[in-house]
Amino acid sequence: MGCLTTHVLDTASGTAAAGLRIELFRVGEMAPIRDVITNEDGRVDGPILEKDSFLKGNYELHFHAGDYLRGLGQELPEPAFLDVIVIRFGIAETDQHYHVPLLLSPYGYSTYRGS
Repeated sequence: MGCLTTHVLDTASGTAAAGLRIELFRVGEMAPIRDVITNEDGRVDGPILEKDSFLKGNYELHFHAGDYLRGLGQELPEPAFLDVIVIRFGIAETDQHYHVPLLLSPYGYSTYRGS
């Protein structure tokens, strides 16, 4: 069976983004499927989505970057340039591992399908 994982790195500080809130939505549904916080390594303790919940479809990860950066004491303009970073992606094969990492800073981010 496949699963979904993530990892968040703060490229401005060169550290893992600990304490960052992430919500997972299935596109078309209003309520989040999961609502998690990253650990000291910038990861979530276990897969975000797995087993019978790991279904084909389109999903969104909402990374609450603005709250995370403000929590570090960074002064951000109001509104922040990047507040909630939304990454929309598709799961086509339910027997594979989908890893969606985020590299973030106050004014930019990048992502890719990791392993």
